Amino acid sequence: MTVALIDWSHLLEDFLDNLGVSFEAFRNEMTGGWMFGYVEALRSAGCRTVLFCVSARVAQATRFAHAPTGATICVLPAPAGYRRARLRIPNPYAVSLAEAAGELRGPRRWLAALLKELSPYLATPLRALARELRRERCDVILCQDYEHARFDACVLLGRLQRLRVYGTFQGGNGQLSRFERPLRPLALRACSGLVVGSTVEADRLRRRYRVPACKIARIFNPLDLRLWPPADRSDRDLARSALGIPRAARVAAWHGRVDLHRKGLDVLAAAWSAVRRARPGRDLRLLLLGTGRDAAALRALLGGDLDSGIHWIDRYVNDREVIRRHLAAADVYAFPSRNEGFPVAPVEAMACGLPVVAADAPGVADVLGEGDAAAGMIVPAGDAAAFARALGSLLDDESLSAGLGERARRRAEERFSHQSVGRELRAFLSGDAR
Repeated sequence: MTVALIDWSHLLEDFLDNLGVSFEAFRNEMTGGWMFGYVEALRSAGCRTVLFCVSARVAQATRFAHAPTGATICVLPAPAGYRRARLRIPNPYAVSLAEAAGELRGPRRWLAALLKELSPYLATPLRALARELRRERCDVILCQDYEHARFDACVLLGRLQRLRVYGTFQGGNGQLSRFERPLRPLALRACSGLVVGSTVEADRLRRRYRVPACKIARIFNPLDLRLWPPADRSDRDLARSALGIPRAARVAAWHGRVDLHRKGLDVLAAAWSAVRRARPGRDLRLLLLGTGRDAAALRALLGGDLDSGIHWIDRYVNDREVIRRHLAAADVYAFPSRNEGFPVAPVEAMACGLPVVAADAPGVADVLGEGDAAAGMIVPAGDAAAFARALGSLLDDESLSAGLGERARRRAEERFSHQSVGRELRAFLSGDAR
């Protein structure tokens, strides 16, 4: 079975430029995340995957081999209509018209408003995509995030080409265009199924769109556990030495994209300040690894704390060894996100044997588990005081944090391996699971 994996970004460079990553690095070095996790999980189940992206930087469909996985990346040229719309709508992902196109008046405002609503649908080159799907002999289309216009377009294309179309949930649960309101329910009814790890999101689909349970597969995002072994004391000492952190310090870590509100980094900054104030004289460290569009805002928010116990590598890091060393140096993992799909970062931390303190964003309870098998603590999203109490309790109690860390590794082994997720995906995408 050949699976067409469809990126939801209007343009691939929107995603890469935000991270400061070149296409060459994406093609030759990038691994992990939902995208390449799916590629590797499907490969373990005997499925070939072709990753389809759209770019304004190519003039014709162009193929590349993704060096780490061997998967084909097919980059399609952005439609001419979308390119023209983008000249007037520099930020088509914005919620408000002012954020998308600036302050406008009169006819220019009316035109910009129309283009903002249309641009999510103009972004998919349907004719080129249809041609390349046939050329690659794809059997199934699997879209990142069904709450996007590209999913609607792919469902239509699937009907025309008699291909099964599925969508996944990776955090997208809002709409950018008014045209999505009438079209999304039609697309969800017409699609073949939805891959949803989050209980909260599965309930939302049934409640809002009346999607039947038989069309929803509760499948978690995969992780290659061989690349994320738990750290022993020697690993931790080496990691801390490399980072200049004393052995006796108690350390919390976070890694990911710096998106201040969505990732809850404002909450983490406030919580960390509270943790330190409540423990004067203790050697407490916070490791941050990653960058993004809100890096300057986070730096301003952290202020003087950057000079007192916060170690921040302010750049996009794709090297797994660098990330693992970062996690190996920690005692606790902090995950304050307000909104997620089915997050990979805490699973990486769990695989490395770290207990997790997390906000109750959608999907988080499914990742950590509940009751006696829980891999950490969950607190209300946006509540810095509650986050500080939970984080402080694990930094204070080495025995408690070590026990939760052992649970975390066991849960990662049982629920998130490439092999187990790949088998579930293949069965669902082939229709064998229903």
